Amino acid sequence: MENYTKLKDLIASLEADAEKFFNNGNSAAGTRVRKGLQDVKTLAQDIRNNVTAIKNEGKK
Repeated sequence: MENYTKLKDLIASLEADAEKFFNNGNSAAGTRVRKGLQDVKTLAQDIRNNVTAIKNEGKK
């Protein structure tokens, strides 16, 4: 559950930079959004792996 909370916080932290990029055309903000989304992808994959591991423990 800790990683899920981190994921929500990470997405929330991207909002300001996304707004700067999409509304104002700030290129640096776009770079920060792209990096943040890569972090989201990595964290989401970790969560998926954890869920699968917990699910499979119950099947033993």
